[in-house]
Amino acid sequence: MAYDSTQARVELLDEVGDATDDLAEALAALGEAFEALDDYNAERLEDELFRPVQMAYGRARRTHSEFAGRHGLPNRSFAPAPPGHPSQGVKGFIDGAVSAVGRADARLSQLQDSMRPVEVGDAELRAGLSEVRRQIAGVPRRASELVRGLGR
Repeated sequence: MAYDSTQARVELLDEVGDATDDLAEALAALGEAFEALDDYNAERLEDELFRPVQMAYGRARRTHSEFAGRHGLPNRSFAPAPPGHPSQGVKGFIDGAVSAVGRADARLSQLQDSMRPVEVGDAELRAGLSEVRRQIAGVPRRASELVRGLGR
């Protein structure tokens, strides 16, 4: 029985790590978009998109690390994601970020719906996953609004 619980925790940790990697990809894309924007729109992007994704990324990393520590599992190191190609342009970078955020949210949603965090996890893990999802919830809508306002 102990092996099954350990294996389930490792798989759960891997899924949280994959969602965290998705958020790193979103941050890299948003960073590139930021560099290509004028000051006003760059500030909007930072406030409305980058900061919430950055906070979610930090929370996801902390959730991963603390869960691994509580259960004696190896902690994963997270490397920055490659930014993408400049030819994508601002809209392409923002679209890529929204897509990566969507993948992270879908992974975490599926994980929460599976009840595995309840079966092999703990309250702190569940709270961390919920917080990450809360922080990224409005990103697609705000990104759409930002993109719609570009070039006006």
